[in-house]
Amino acid sequence: MSIGQVLLSGSAQSTLSSLSQTNQLLQQTQQHLSTGKTVNSATDNATSYFASQGFLNSASNLTGIKNSISNALQSVNSFVSSISDITSVVVQLQGLATQALGTTNTTTRLGLASQFNSLTTQLDLLVNDATFNGTNLLNSGSNNLVVYFNETNTTALTITGVNLTSSTLLTSSGSTASNSWAGASDIQTSQSYLLTAIATLRTDAAQFGGNATLLQTRQDFTTNLITSLTSASNSLVAADTNTEGANLNALQAQVQLGVIALGVSNTAATAILRVL
Repeated sequence: MSIGQVLLSGSAQSTLSSLSQTNQLLQQTQQHLSTGKTVNSATDNATSYFASQGFLNSASNLTGIKNSISNALQSVNSFVSSISDITSVVVQLQGLATQALGTTNTTTRLGLASQFNSLTTQLDLLVNDATFNGTNLLNSGSNNLVVYFNETNTTALTITGVNLTSSTLLTSSGSTASNSWAGASDIQTSQSYLLTAIATLRTDAAQFGGNATLLQTRQDFTTNLITSLTSASNSLVAADTNTEGANLNALQAQVQLGVIALGVSNTAATAILRVL
């Protein structure tokens, strides 16, 4: 026997080997409990690991799509709110026309006509300021907002813009008080344009509102799909905490018993040496 070499009895070697295996299982169980997963890498279970990662990748891609839908929904809701504000301005214009029609005083009508023209200018400023996230769908019929619903961009919703500037909403003739409202027929002409504008605004509000409802439905659908994919991923790799907890207790007990057994083995070996 070389100097420094320690000889162990067969029972002691067996006990140490058993303790080593138990300790490895204990570390593995502790990892399962700390991560909540029984499969933490491809070496644990390649099939489950990569299938789980596939579900997670799809969920991640859909999360980006969901965020895009959410931004679009906020934009559309903003446009709906702006149309409501524009409608309020048109109602004010109707009020001015009604006041003008209720008097024959030329000076009063001229003043109301001036207010009408100033208010249509404010209407245009409101429309042009209705920009959300860099997009304005209320000042030009050529502007569109395209929202994609899947990873391959094969399903989408195109929201078409409208032109609610005074020259389009009220037409060029109706955007100013005709003949400064000198006669009743001039005022009635303006009223006619305003009635058409109100109808247009209601139609546009309904259209944008319908788009908002569809986007909300798609957002909820995508959220549910992400949840399903995440659950599918977890089901492949998740640990049963009750089972792992029971394993942990059992393994800790085995370690304690192994240490006791090793001590007993060493005591027996020492006693034999004393006899000899």
